[in-house]
Amino acid sequence: MSLLSFNDVSYRYPGTAADALRTVNLSFEAGEFCLVTGLSGSGKSTLLRAAAGLVPHFHGGCFSGAVTIDGLDTKDHGPAEIGAIAGTLLQDPETQIVMATVRAELELPLENLGCGAAGIARAVEETALALGIEQLLERPTSELSGGELQRVALAAALVCRPRIVLLDEPTSQLDPVAGDELIWQLHRLNQQSDTAVILVEHRVERCLAAADRVVALADGAVVCDRDPAGFLEWAAEHAPLMQTPGARLFDAAGLPDRPVGVKQARMALRRYGLLRQSADRDNSPAVPDERPSPWQKVVRRIGGVSDEAPALELRDVWHELRNGPAILRGVNLRIRGGEGLVLMGRNGAGKSTLLRHAAGLLKPTRGEVKRNGRIALLLQNPGDYFLHERVEEELSERGLASVGLSGFADRHPRDLSGGQRQRLALAIVLDGEQPASTVALDEPTRGMDRAAKQRLTGWLRERMESGQAVIVATHDAEFAAEFATRVVLLAAGRVIADGPIDEILAGGWYFATETARILGGAGGALRPQEGASLLLARRAHTDSIDEQDTVTEEARP
Repeated sequence: MSLLSFNDVSYRYPGTAADALRTVNLSFEAGEFCLVTGLSGSGKSTLLRAAAGLVPHFHGGCFSGAVTIDGLDTKDHGPAEIGAIAGTLLQDPETQIVMATVRAELELPLENLGCGAAGIARAVEETALALGIEQLLERPTSELSGGELQRVALAAALVCRPRIVLLDEPTSQLDPVAGDELIWQLHRLNQQSDTAVILVEHRVERCLAAADRVVALADGAVVCDRDPAGFLEWAAEHAPLMQTPGARLFDAAGLPDRPVGVKQARMALRRYGLLRQSADRDNSPAVPDERPSPWQKVVRRIGGVSDEAPALELRDVWHELRNGPAILRGVNLRIRGGEGLVLMGRNGAGKSTLLRHAAGLLKPTRGEVKRNGRIALLLQNPGDYFLHERVEEELSERGLASVGLSGFADRHPRDLSGGQRQRLALAIVLDGEQPASTVALDEPTRGMDRAAKQRLTGWLRERMESGQAVIVATHDAEFAAEFATRVVLLAAGRVIADGPIDEILAGGWYFATETARILGGAGGALRPQEGASLLLARRAHTDSIDEQDTVTEEARP
């Protein structure tokens, strides 16, 4: 018997005309690591909700077929009973936290199972150490950052050592280091304890190498169920937007391989003689400059030498908690209209706090914030912006059309997918009477697929071209490379780096794109198309040398 099975499962949310799941037939075995992917609204989150018993017991709607988990039919057994078998982390971890402190949050599931005090203490300590949150155990949950909340919610899902874990975008708010560590920990858990892992993720490059199997959904139906290499082959032909940056890099360079991860990509490039031992010793031509688009011309004209007043300026800003640590420590930052700036840094570095100061939601304990106009701020949790029970009541029809949500007017905002909720909240924030001089976004790509990110990138470029400043806190280096010109790296509330994006994100281990990690930072290439240009130039250079050697050899007497 499979640990989890879907038999002819179809489901439709209340008040909707289309099925969120359509005749799904899947089975998952103990010890399996399965990645579930697909575009926003394809049914990924609904699939996990059905496995956890939340569909239909919590969400209602029309359900047919059968979901069985460890022998329990979800129509007869609700989320509470299934929770003893499956640890679940949904897209909004802040809605899953119920206790006042982190330790109490981790103890609660164990207490519900009737575990003894000694067993609870051991399990909490082991789980906290495994997920790197031991320093948070005595912290109030109300003071945690979004990424810290996500790790705590995940720890609460894992602390009982469930037979299966159901994870919906578990790395969406984690910094690159924490995200990689989480995937490694899940892989270790899967390997050593036979725990099945069902992981929903848009950024498949983060976890593809750890997966045994990939299931892709489209319009509620299963369209691909293959191993990672087979998935990349399928995506290249049927769903290019689901390809990893590494696979796009190899395709654009005309290489036959489609690497599953960075290690495999670098091994393949060595075989072809296209990988240098060090970017510093790379004598191949630099990445050709592309013709600058209008928004790039605006940014270059402004440069950093313009005398015009900045759209936003922070001068020696501190934010100190009473009887606690300083979250911001003497931050100095200037951003002018037309600039695209990204804030990066580990969870708890102060990125969200800085944006709240920029928008005036917090006042610095020391220092000064100067604003040249309104700051439109979108915080991490889009649900905080929803006040009504129907999408059409949140925004005008024109506003819904601008973010591609016209067809969801009758839906409840909280029944939308993560990416759809993000787009709706963004439109609400910008729908003010006074135009914003600065657009500030905190983790805006959370729950977004690549197509939605491309639309957001285009929209941000339009804002910059119109003269608005854009400042985005993100852990998504791939997204940052598509629009930003400048990166500010925070650590422990201080600015430790502030420079051009290719200078900071090329050549790093964690704060880098997959293309940069594959190529070791060579040529400052951040995106697949730039990396492909570099590889093609290297191949041409190598072929030229080979031809010269051949001519010389033939000319010898």
